[in-house]
Amino acid sequence: MTGVGPDYPGDLLAFARDLTRAERAKLAELRAFLESEVRPVLVDRWERGDSLADFRRPLADLRLLDDPAVLGDDGRPSRLYRGFVTVELSRLDLAMSITFGGQVGMFRTLVHAGGSPEQIAAWDPGILDFTFTGCFALSEPDHGSDVAGGMETTARRTADGWRITGRKRWIGNATISDNLVVVAREADGDRILAFVVPADARGVTRRVIARKGATRMVHNADASFDDVLVAEGRRLPRIERFADITRAFRALRGDIAWSAAGMQLGAYAAAAAYADEREQFGRPIAGFQLVQDKLVRIVANIAQTLALAVRTTTHPIDDDVSASLVKLIAADRLRESVALAREAMGGNGILLENDAIRFFADAEAMYTFEGTREINTLIVGRALTGRSAFTR
Repeated sequence: MTGVGPDYPGDLLAFARDLTRAERAKLAELRAFLESEVRPVLVDRWERGDSLADFRRPLADLRLLDDPAVLGDDGRPSRLYRGFVTVELSRLDLAMSITFGGQVGMFRTLVHAGGSPEQIAAWDPGILDFTFTGCFALSEPDHGSDVAGGMETTARRTADGWRITGRKRWIGNATISDNLVVVAREADGDRILAFVVPADARGVTRRVIARKGATRMVHNADASFDDVLVAEGRRLPRIERFADITRAFRALRGDIAWSAAGMQLGAYAAAAAYADEREQFGRPIAGFQLVQDKLVRIVANIAQTLALAVRTTTHPIDDDVSASLVKLIAADRLRESVALAREAMGGNGILLENDAIRFFADAEAMYTFEGTREINTLIVGRALTGRSAFTR
């Protein structure tokens, strides 16, 4: 990128060049904040598994998504700019992207896709400035990929609202959110419903899942709902089938590629800087063919991943097959790139101070969430052959 805004070493095809001057300036603000405020504490926080929740409000103060300077004629930021916001956050650390994006991406998307106009008007300002925080509670202890057909959490209609009973697992940002969008099966019907449940409601418990080896600064949680009373006004009325959940998240599928691209750019920057400084046999290892091969392969993977991401800005994903293909490719390229970055550093690659191992570990989470590689392969395979291999 030239002129105002941050550079992206590793983006050899210069996808970032299409950003406007105002968008570049805002991204420069974001990077300056991340480098000055977050990076100095990143390694210690990652090692301890500390949450990054205290950085949410300062990020909100940057007005990344509602600054008039970056809004188009439709009152929204461009998809390309939003993608590079995700790149900037993920380039530092995936947890930073999840901490911010889980709120203004996932939670906000659910409210907009499933909420009434009155709910959206009441909650959206607080979502953007992080005074009304939320997360998404879908997966369960015994149901991950098959949750659509095996959901055990139920919602029972009563005279005073709805009574929700069940358990959810792997819920990101659950312990740092004021609300949980809980997806439940209607107890006396066949609908799949969604509720914005206050985290402090009687019967709600949340417990951080400890001893994780990836996304350590994201506090995934086990959440339990013991006959929790929720008012009808907190049900998202436009969600009545699992297909409505899928529809809501199609708009976010491209974010997987943006996150994967950002992580690869971060891993590449770490590997390239290390290779330039580290000397072996009397000269920097950046001059060795074996190291250059690794750097080139990472950059090639970045180009492929960014190409997928940018494609989703001009052709938004509106089907499950494309989403699965994007996730599969982006996760594969990410996994290879972070391994190459770690490998380029030799034994020093496992030191947190050299960054690569953070991306290496967190890539395993990216490889699995939003559908494992195997599940995404089955979705694409079914589309290609017309035959489902999910069950015998």
